[in-house]
Amino acid sequence: MPSEPAPAERSPFDVSETEIDQALAACDGDSRETIRALLIGQAYLEHEMSRLKADASAGFRRSRHVGCS
Repeated sequence: MPSEPAPAERSPFDVSETEIDQALAACDGDSRETIRALLIGQAYLEHEMSRLKADASAGFRRSRHVGCS
């Protein structure tokens, strides 16, 4: 009995029509508010990434962990 092919993995950058509809619905169908919310979310994530990079120790960034040979 032949097996079914595995479904193709979804790229993290793929966005379905349903997800777009959900984003619009969250902002009562207002496209400008939806874009504003998405841009605010993106800015927040970029800020968090910058903060986490700054908080990482220089040794960790170079992959030189204390106690490791």
